[in-house]
Amino acid sequence: QVQLVESGGGLVQAGGSLRLSCAASGRTFSSYVMGWFRQAPGKEREFVAAISWSGGSTYYADSVKGRFTISRDNAKNTVYLQMNSLKPEDTGVYYCAAKRNSGNYYYTRSYDSWGQGTQVTVSS
Repeated sequence: QVQLVESGGGLVQAGGSLRLSCAASGRTFSSYVMGWFRQAPGKEREFVAAISWSGGSTYYADSVKGRFTISRDNAKNTVYLQMNSLKPEDTGVYYCAAKRNSGNYYYTRSYDSWGQGTQVTVSS
Protein backbone atom coordinates (compact mmCIF):
# COMPACT_ATOMS: atom_id res chain seq x y z
CA GLN A 1 0.00 0.00 0.00
CA VAL A 2 0.95 3.62 -0.42
CA GLN A 3 0.49 6.44 2.06
CA LEU A 4 -1.43 9.40 0.63
CA VAL A 5 -1.55 13.01 1.81
CA GLU A 6 -3.86 15.57 0.20
CA SER A 7 -3.40 19.34 0.20
CA GLY A 8 -4.72 22.42 -1.53
CA GLY A 9 -8.24 22.63 -0.22
CA GLY A 10 -9.79 25.85 1.01
CA LEU A 11 -12.59 28.38 0.70
CA VAL A 12 -13.31 29.84 -2.72
CA GLN A 13 -16.14 31.80 -4.29
CA ALA A 14 -18.33 30.27 -6.96
CA GLY A 15 -16.63 30.49 -10.33
CA GLY A 16 -13.19 30.29 -8.78
CA SER A 17 -10.48 27.65 -9.01
CA LEU A 18 -8.48 25.38 -6.73
CA ARG A 19 -5.76 22.84 -7.36
CA LEU A 20 -5.60 19.81 -5.11
CA SER A 21 -2.46 17.74 -4.73
CA CYS A 22 -1.99 14.22 -3.40
CA ALA A 23 1.52 13.14 -2.47
CA ALA A 24 2.22 9.42 -2.26
CA SER A 25 4.94 7.56 -0.45
CA GLY A 26 6.70 4.51 -1.83
CA ARG A 27 8.49 3.57 -5.02
CA THR A 28 5.53 1.86 -6.68
CA PHE A 29 3.35 4.92 -7.23
CA SER A 30 3.53 4.58 -11.01
CA SER A 31 1.84 1.19 -10.83
CA TYR A 32 -1.32 2.56 -9.19
CA VAL A 33 -4.49 3.88 -10.74
CA MET A 34 -5.28 7.05 -8.83
CA GLY A 35 -8.68 8.49 -8.07
CA TRP A 36 -10.32 11.49 -6.47
CA PHE A 37 -13.55 11.17 -4.53
CA ARG A 38 -15.57 13.67 -2.52
CA GLN A 39 -18.05 13.54 0.31
CA ALA A 40 -20.56 16.23 1.19
CA PRO A 41 -22.14 16.39 4.66
CA GLY A 42 -24.81 13.74 5.03
CA LYS A 43 -24.02 12.16 1.68
CA GLU A 44 -22.09 9.14 0.51
CA ARG A 45 -18.60 9.41 -0.87
CA GLU A 46 -18.77 9.82 -4.65
CA PHE A 47 -16.41 9.39 -7.57
CA VAL A 48 -14.92 12.55 -9.09
CA ALA A 49 -12.07 11.52 -11.38
CA ALA A 50 -9.48 8.81 -12.01
CA ILE A 51 -6.28 8.45 -14.00
CA SER A 52 -4.44 5.40 -15.28
CA TRP A 53 -0.95 4.49 -14.10
CA SER A 54 0.64 6.10 -17.17
CA GLY A 55 -1.65 9.12 -17.22
CA GLY A 56 -2.81 8.16 -20.69
CA SER A 57 -6.41 7.57 -19.69
CA THR A 58 -8.62 9.78 -17.55
CA TYR A 59 -12.18 9.40 -16.33
CA TYR A 60 -14.62 11.93 -14.88
CA ALA A 61 -17.97 12.08 -13.22
CA ASP A 62 -20.51 13.79 -15.44
CA SER A 63 -20.93 16.54 -12.86
CA VAL A 64 -17.32 17.71 -13.25
CA LYS A 65 -16.57 17.03 -16.92
CA GLY A 66 -15.20 20.10 -18.64
CA ARG A 67 -14.43 21.81 -15.32
CA PHE A 68 -12.01 19.48 -13.52
CA THR A 69 -8.77 17.98 -14.80
CA ILE A 70 -6.88 15.11 -13.21
CA SER A 71 -3.18 14.66 -13.90
CA ARG A 72 -0.17 12.93 -12.38
CA ASP A 73 3.59 13.30 -12.17
CA ASN A 74 5.10 9.88 -11.51
CA ALA A 75 8.55 11.38 -11.00
CA LYS A 76 7.13 13.37 -8.07
CA ASN A 77 4.76 10.66 -6.81
CA THR A 78 1.93 13.18 -7.02
CA VAL A 79 -1.54 13.34 -8.50
CA TYR A 80 -3.40 16.61 -9.03
CA LEU A 81 -6.97 17.76 -9.44
CA GLN A 82 -7.38 21.13 -11.12
CA MET A 83 -10.85 22.44 -10.36
CA ASN A 84 -12.21 25.37 -12.36
CA SER A 85 -15.61 27.08 -12.49
CA LEU A 86 -16.37 25.81 -9.03
CA LYS A 87 -19.96 25.61 -7.85
CA PRO A 88 -21.42 25.48 -4.34
CA GLU A 89 -22.41 21.86 -4.99
CA ASP A 90 -18.71 21.00 -5.32
CA THR A 91 -18.34 21.60 -1.59
CA GLY A 92 -17.12 18.62 0.41
CA VAL A 93 -14.13 16.72 1.68
CA TYR A 94 -11.98 15.55 -1.23
CA TYR A 95 -10.13 12.27 -0.90
CA CYS A 96 -7.29 10.84 -2.92
CA ALA A 97 -7.23 7.06 -3.41
CA ALA A 98 -4.99 4.45 -5.01
CA LYS A 99 -5.65 1.02 -6.46
CA ARG A 100 -3.69 -1.70 -8.23
CA ASN A 101 -6.46 -4.24 -8.70
CA SER A 102 -8.73 -4.66 -11.69
CA GLY A 103 -11.79 -3.30 -9.92
CA ASN A 104 -13.81 -0.56 -11.54
CA TYR A 105 -12.28 2.88 -10.92
CA TYR A 106 -15.73 4.27 -10.17
CA TYR A 107 -16.31 2.39 -6.92
CA THR A 108 -14.79 3.22 -3.52
CA ARG A 109 -14.47 -0.50 -2.75
CA SER A 110 -11.96 -0.90 -5.60
CA TYR A 111 -9.36 1.26 -3.87
CA ASP A 112 -6.70 -0.04 -1.49
CA SER A 113 -5.37 3.16 0.04
CA TRP A 114 -6.95 6.49 1.03
CA GLY A 115 -5.75 9.86 2.18
CA GLN A 116 -7.17 11.77 5.10
CA GLY A 117 -9.05 14.24 2.91
CA THR A 118 -8.94 17.98 2.33
CA GLN A 119 -11.90 20.33 2.73
CA VAL A 120 -13.18 22.31 -0.25
CA THR A 121 -15.84 24.94 0.39
CA VAL A 122 -17.41 26.93 -2.43
CA SER A 123 -19.46 29.95 -1.40
CA SER A 124 -22.26 31.34 -3.52
